[in-house]
This record gives sequence, structure tokens and C-alpha cells, in this order.
Amino acid sequence: MAVIAATDEDVQILARLIRAEAEGEGKQGMLNAGNVMVNRVRYDCSDFTDIRTIPQMAFQSPGGFEAVQKGYFYQRARDQEIELARRLIRGEQIHPGERALWFFRPDAPCPGEWFGQPLAGQFKAHCFYNPTYNECPRVW
Repeated sequence: MAVIAATDEDVQILARLIRAEAEGEGKQGMLNAGNVMVNRVRYDCSDFTDIRTIPQMAFQSPGGFEAVQKGYFYQRARDQEIELARRLIRGEQIHPGERALWFFRPDAPCPGEWFGQPLAGQFKAHCFYNPTYNECPRVW
């Protein structure tokens, strides 16, 4: 059963975004980044209160993803990313991205807090940040 609504086109968009944002992190890294993407659609809170669909999430501006903002969201989705996108839409979660609404790739170690959000953990080069309970109780 899906945790968010998704058409076949939505699956393609999510798969392309997963690839663009985290291809170098392997399957586990793409799942973590994808958790953030699905969470932004799934949870009505913080910077994402008006985000209810995958296209809204992928193309949010300002506050969207670097791949879309900087123009490297152009590669087609491969079978691997499509399958990962489907798994995420069905609700698969992986630590540290399972509750995260943000991730980024710093040039230094992950800060313990990012714009007031606590560090959930790191996977390879990406740092993942959860919302606070007060900001987004539905995540918890």
C-alpha cells in the first residue's frame, strides 16, 4: 500500500531526482535521499505545508533540491532508480533518512544542527536532519 499517491509519471520524477541527488551514494544512499523526498510529500509541516504531490516536491522553489535548481536533473530514470522509487512510495524507510526532511552534503563534518534542525545521522557524504517534534509531530 502506498504512503503517498503517485502516477507512473510521478514515479519517473522521483526516480530521476533520486538519481540526480544521490547516485554516487549507492542504493542505500539513494533510499535515504528518497526518504526525505517522500517525507516532504507525506508530512504536512515545516517548509512543506503546501507540498502534496511528487511534482510539487521535486520542483519546489525556493527550498527545493539542488539537482533541479542547478540543472543536473536531466538524466533518465533507470530500472534501479524506478524500483527504489516504488519501494519508497510503498513506505520503505531507512536510517538516518526515515524521519528526515532535509539532507545536504557539506565540505566538512556534519554539523549537529542545521537551521535549527537536529542531525539524524550521516550516510556517506550526506547529512540528514529531522524536524523537531514541536515543528512536525506527524513525523514522530
